Amino acid sequence: MLIDNITNPALLFFFLGLIAVQLKSDLQIPENSSKFISLYLLFSIGFKGGQELSHSDFDNEVWFALIAGLLLAISVPLYTFFILKRKLSVENSGAIAASYGSVSAVTFITAISFLNFENIDYGGHMVAVMAFMEAPSIIVGMALIYLFAGKKNGSMGFGQILKHSFTNGSVMLILGSLAIGFIANEEQAAGIEPFTTDIFKGFLAIFLLDMGIASSKGLNTFFKQGWFTFWFAIVIPVINGSFMAFISGMFLDHDGNRFLISILAASASYIAVPAAMRMVVPKANPALYIPMALAVTFPFNITLGMPIYLYIIQIFP
Repeated sequence: MLIDNITNPALLFFFLGLIAVQLKSDLQIPENSSKFISLYLLFSIGFKGGQELSHSDFDNEVWFALIAGLLLAISVPLYTFFILKRKLSVENSGAIAASYGSVSAVTFITAISFLNFENIDYGGHMVAVMAFMEAPSIIVGMALIYLFAGKKNGSMGFGQILKHSFTNGSVMLILGSLAIGFIANEEQAAGIEPFTTDIFKGFLAIFLLDMGIASSKGLNTFFKQGWFTFWFAIVIPVINGSFMAFISGMFLDHDGNRFLISILAASASYIAVPAAMRMVVPKANPALYIPMALAVTFPFNITLGMPIYLYIIQIFP
């Protein structure tokens, strides 16, 4: 399973990006192209999820998955904040806790590609679970900062934070695409299927190449911060992902859905949360929470994490 995952072409392009930076190559993806590919991936996964959701029965599994996602988005920032606060400032602790309570859309997309490679089915409603986990973690992280550091350390009011959480570009696109896919006419939706499906893996490969380049650049800066944050960025995702892989069998029936909720528990945001924290908590250091999520947790999850979580799911049905 591990070999299958590591030899996935998209993942190999990620390693190419890592190697290119270490060899001081001038290989790079133009910034505008990178933004377009990010938007495309969010649009594609949201639209396809909405289409699948429109054909799904809103049974207990759907509701249990949504509730589990919401509980994760609230509980993970709460417990990780107090671990982080032992070594870091309140602002950095809140920003990192929010990142690990939130989710990585790219990790989720890579996980779906992994399931397709392994021929494992999953429900379209899991896209909705991912989208709904973005905002609560940001709100919880900000509430903890306000509580322990005082409101003066924030530059926005709580109402503005709530609004920003839901209107963040990535959250808005994934939710909007999900809604459009859900209400779209099936025959007309089939007309854009080549765009949303056939070229998806190619764009994912290019995007992971870009992520490899960004990760490798951030890694050097991150290591200067010490080992506590490095081990946190590996151990906490393993604990969260393994725990959900183990207990998800109590309320979810399908292995694909159990795997995706485990990945959501293990992943960390490096798009939505950093965008919010830069505006709301300028005292939080982006050189900590962005490389932790992007340069450590993301590579770990897509190489070792995914096979580990699926293995746990398969031995604990």
